[in-house]
Amino acid sequence: MSDYSQSYATLVAGSPADCFAVLSDFEALERYPDGLGRRVAFALDMKLKTVRYVLEYSYDPPHGARWRMVEGDVRDVQGSYTFTPAGGRTKATCTQAVDIGFWIPGFLRSTFEKKALQDSVEEFRKAVESRARV
Repeated sequence: MSDYSQSYATLVAGSPADCFAVLSDFEALERYPDGLGRRVAFALDMKLKTVRYVLEYSYDPPHGARWRMVEGDVRDVQGSYTFTPAGGRTKATCTQAVDIGFWIPGFLRSTFEKKALQDSVEEFRKAVESRARV
């Protein structure tokens, strides 16, 4: 696994159950008996190449989920989301480690990964808040 792991947290105007519903709402290759997605395929357009990978999820409803890569174009991906009540809102924390399998200068890699994680969590927050208002 990558020796570079990072976390990003934000406060979400929604409950842990709202957060969990958005996190677990995706098309799955395979599902658990309770209907939650077990294996999920992703494709990330990197301009020069589309990176494909499959993650396997495990859950702790409504408190979060963990994932790990089971196949793909990168060496490894592991991560988690945790949802903690925070005074009428929810603190959503995403932690992720990615090993792309080839060397990139540390400052470039950390800057790119930090921005990508932060953008992803903020998009997640917006999705939860728009669904919670409906």
